[in-house]
Amino acid sequence: MTFVNWLKRHFVVIAGLLTLAYLLLPNIIVTVFSFNNPKGRFNYTWQEFSTGAWQDPCGVSGLCESLSLSLRIAVWATLGATLLGTMIAFALVRYRFRARPVVNSLIFLPMAMPEVVMAASLLTLFLNMGAQLGFWTILIAHIMFCLSFVVVAVKARVMSMDPRLEQAAQDLYAGPVQTFLRVTLPIAAPGIAAGALLAFALSFDDFIITNFNAGSTVTFPMFVWGSAQRGTPVQINVIGTAMFVIAIALVLVSMVIGNRRNRRKA
Repeated sequence: MTFVNWLKRHFVVIAGLLTLAYLLLPNIIVTVFSFNNPKGRFNYTWQEFSTGAWQDPCGVSGLCESLSLSLRIAVWATLGATLLGTMIAFALVRYRFRARPVVNSLIFLPMAMPEVVMAASLLTLFLNMGAQLGFWTILIAHIMFCLSFVVVAVKARVMSMDPRLEQAAQDLYAGPVQTFLRVTLPIAAPGIAAGALLAFALSFDDFIITNFNAGSTVTFPMFVWGSAQRGTPVQINVIGTAMFVIAIALVLVSMVIGNRRNRRKA
């Protein structure tokens, strides 16, 4: 009976820890197999411990080239989607115009539409325009489907903003540009940052839309998919583990900075 009572009191914590373990299990497996030394082409069974792949992460031809390409596309797509999405979000919240309800509805279409449908539609558009498939078609496609996610994130933040803060700045003789840079933008920054991070993750990770509109260009997700057909090299696990560690480090740094700011305010 005591164990049952203890289980009831800690049920939420236990469920949360089990869910977290379930989510992190693939990352743990990737990390473990990044130190494997497989005897054959496939890195699916544990053979022996080795750090050879970590010492030469670019040992597989085309791996680092595809990774660099995906990072460049993700950065430019993030910048483009964040800039356009922020302006659209402010326009939808702050201004009233005839097409506003229609635009609000259209914003959700890329998120609701299956990726294969959007990929085929974009491919048809590029072919009809006579565009050469490659870096630019991938970038345009990524900005297009990342835009909706940025708009939703920024719009939620802008809707929660108190307009009286901007009015107070104007009462203190701040101009429109000064009010935006010193009041509006800092308040909206968390939503903009969230949209940008989401856009970067979606762009870097995308395979379906990229595969349709890449032509002969190979991004990192496409390289991983192609390698899986012939045998997955250990270096892919190394790159995945490194990116996971970097992401965790960034989260921890942001938490430390946030805690320090809260202590200073207190």
